[in-house]
Amino acid sequence: MIVRNATPLIALDAVVIDTETTGLDPAEARIVEFAAIRILRGRLSDEMFHSLVSPGVSIPAAATAIHQIDDAKVAGAPTFADVWPALVDFIGGAVVIGHTIGFDLAVLERECKRAGVVFRQPRVLDTRILAEIIEPTLAEYTIESLASWLGVQPTERHSAKGDAITTARIFAALLPKLRDGGIRTLGEATLACRALTTVLEEQHRAGWADTGVVPAAHDKERALARIDSYPYRHRVRDVMQTPAKLVSAKTPLAEALKQMMDERVSSLFVRPAESNDGNVLAEDLGIVTERDGLRAIAAQGAEALARPVKELMSKPLAVVPADAFIYLAIGRMSRLAIRHLGVVDEAGHVVGALSARNLLRLRASEAVSLGDEIDEAGDVHALGAAWAKLPHVAATLLAEDVSAGDIAGIISYELGGLTRKAVLIAEERLYKAGYGAPPCTYSVAVLGSAGRGESLLSMDQDNAIVFAEGQPGSAHDVWFKKLGTHIADILHEVGVPYCAGGVMAKNPQWRGSTATWRRRIEEWMRVSRPEDLLAVDIFFDLRPVHGDGRLCTTLWREAYDVARGRYDFAKLLAQAAGDIESGLGLFRQFKTNGGRINLKKTGLFGIVSTARVLAICHHVVERSTLARLAGIKALGIGAEADLDALAEAQETFVEFILAQQVDDIDHGIPPSNAITVKPLSSKDRIRLRTALEAVQHLEDLQRDLLFKA
Repeated sequence: MIVRNATPLIALDAVVIDTETTGLDPAEARIVEFAAIRILRGRLSDEMFHSLVSPGVSIPAAATAIHQIDDAKVAGAPTFADVWPALVDFIGGAVVIGHTIGFDLAVLERECKRAGVVFRQPRVLDTRILAEIIEPTLAEYTIESLASWLGVQPTERHSAKGDAITTARIFAALLPKLRDGGIRTLGEATLACRALTTVLEEQHRAGWADTGVVPAAHDKERALARIDSYPYRHRVRDVMQTPAKLVSAKTPLAEALKQMMDERVSSLFVRPAESNDGNVLAEDLGIVTERDGLRAIAAQGAEALARPVKELMSKPLAVVPADAFIYLAIGRMSRLAIRHLGVVDEAGHVVGALSARNLLRLRASEAVSLGDEIDEAGDVHALGAAWAKLPHVAATLLAEDVSAGDIAGIISYELGGLTRKAVLIAEERLYKAGYGAPPCTYSVAVLGSAGRGESLLSMDQDNAIVFAEGQPGSAHDVWFKKLGTHIADILHEVGVPYCAGGVMAKNPQWRGSTATWRRRIEEWMRVSRPEDLLAVDIFFDLRPVHGDGRLCTTLWREAYDVARGRYDFAKLLAQAAGDIESGLGLFRQFKTNGGRINLKKTGLFGIVSTARVLAICHHVVERSTLARLAGIKALGIGAEADLDALAEAQETFVEFILAQQVDDIDHGIPPSNAITVKPLSSKDRIRLRTALEAVQHLEDLQRDLLFKA
């Protein structure tokens, strides 16, 4: 079992333990009872290990008075040496949780020494320390006081089994409070516990084990296995067969097999018999393969050749988006045990086919399952477990010299997948709560960096909903408000925090019918103050991730059409975005705060904003910053060298930020957009200084290019 710092606490696999002993001195105490209960993906399970233990000494009356275990009760019980192998097997490589667990670990270590067996300290979390981090003003931190504070009902107090169960419930009750305090992952919790030095020093003086240590055996993220990076560098559209090969549902199998042979394909998509249109939605198609035909012939002989393919096809058609990375297709084929996928565009139309033959030479690690695990997650806990793999995948790809821009594209795509899955879970919650199915067709989109394909590991959520009909405040709008609220809550719980700027579909300005959105776009063109256009610019990054993507894509293109040539609107957008901070001071020195420089504020922000404003004004209908810069350059309106420098600077900033984020997560530090300058090599310092110089005159560049035709 790999224990990763990036694992969200809500998705943690752990074992909660408790011991009852002959006394409170860890150097002398002997175990008389042991219990361990498993937590799977952040939730208490029914798996438990429990045993009385013969201590080999007489149990003092004072100890018996507490836990009610006397010599007679442990007569015939196994010794610690007998129990230990089964206990080690039960715990495995899981994180161990306990209340004042340093005592239990110290006692276990001494018992192992007496028994002549090896003790390897596991990675641990202490509910007593976690509680003090969240609420440092509590009078005391006993199990009873924490249970009372958190509304947890204690079970069989002063028994190993009862205290283990109660501690597990306390841990679960602490999770929302930890999340609200900015502690979401195992690494962040460990780092926060280490900072409580006074408590740790008191426990050390009492002879307890050090619970702040991260055993080297668990520090797996630094030993990164090599993987084939091709599936992470290329998208499905790069290897798919296009156009898609279609056959009518009424076509006899014999004709279908001949068509496969003539066109050298191993499958055909089956369209409805009444349809002659090649532009078909995936939901209306089935698929028939060579193997389907061979199986039918083997079972029925020559008669099978006359059967219409409708009787042999599989439906629904399994699909993958054309802009998905290839690793997602590999994982999906593996999970579904199939060899063919349809390839769809944003609107759900089939634009190509992908077969195992196309992917025959591609090999990758288990990380290819990431996207598919997100799609298949049944609840928030499973979703968090899948999402926790993302930093490790990013770190591995960095080690393989995959470009930071490509990794950002993967992160963005998975954030879109995470949002899509959050929508499905939210829909299910609404249905179970009695609010019914969606009242009309709709689409959910991501905006900002996720829409541009430029997300890094420090992110919040930017999302919007477009629905087919319904006025603000109508029954339709109320339903989608509830949906948006659940989406935001689910993403926040998994580890993508609420957007500080409020760009979430739960807020009225980020949801609406197509008519409502069109009115908004018209209103944006009429405003005369930049403060009335706050966050409007990221609408032009909008990318649909769930539902009928045509609703979003049509609006997105319409917004570009309306804004074309509107220099006044583009100028207001630029002003609304705010000033660009300089990252260089006197004598070209880096301007740092605490040894770090925020490369989003001093670099990326200006490039992204400038490229977006120019693209909107000059009708460069693209989402990514690099595509926008290339499109502006292609217009031939000047400043080509400056635009090239901005493109190179963006890649430099993304590379440095991503590398710092991977390292911070590895050390339990919440990722940010600020990098530490001191460790940079002289070569990297030159690269960073050159990139920062490229954005020094962005306002002048923006002004010069904005008014050129």
